[in-house]
Amino acid sequence: MSSLAAENWKERRPKEVLALGMTSEIYLLERVLRMTFEAGSSVMLLFHFWDVQGPAGMVLSVFMVLLLTVFYELLKVWRIWLGKRPSPFHSSDCQGSSTALASSLSESSLAPMEQTAPTRSPTNRWLLRGIQTALHILQVTLGYMLMLCVMSYNTWIFLGVILGSVLGYFIGFPLLGQI
Repeated sequence: MSSLAAENWKERRPKEVLALGMTSEIYLLERVLRMTFEAGSSVMLLFHFWDVQGPAGMVLSVFMVLLLTVFYELLKVWRIWLGKRPSPFHSSDCQGSSTALASSLSESSLAPMEQTAPTRSPTNRWLLRGIQTALHILQVTLGYMLMLCVMSYNTWIFLGVILGSVLGYFIGFPLLGQI
């Protein structure tokens, strides 16, 4: 089975591999198709320029992945906050008239008043939806990038994603209670 895989790899190998002059296809297959976690300090993350070699590069990469994961968690909180908060795009006339009615001493103001939600203009509603959509796209893209980092099967990168998620949740989600 490994010889068949090696033959298939020979047909599809990228030009970068040919330029490196690697002759052992089995070594190359094991390197590319590795699916077990390892705790080494050598890994390529997401792009060719993010090729980590050595402990210092690994520490910096884990820190960057941790920060990206914290940002991902805070994006989730920000999107929820935008959906829950009252819109600043409604007119002040509606707000002023309801406070004037509530502060009058007439008999009708003593009865419980129904609070009506302020109406938003269609333009501002679309602007808010556009902002939420852009944040959603950013969140999904960042989530997939973090998933690909974990799929490098490096233990340190995996722990950086987990710790970043814990830290981001710890920082961000208590803020939702203050909305």
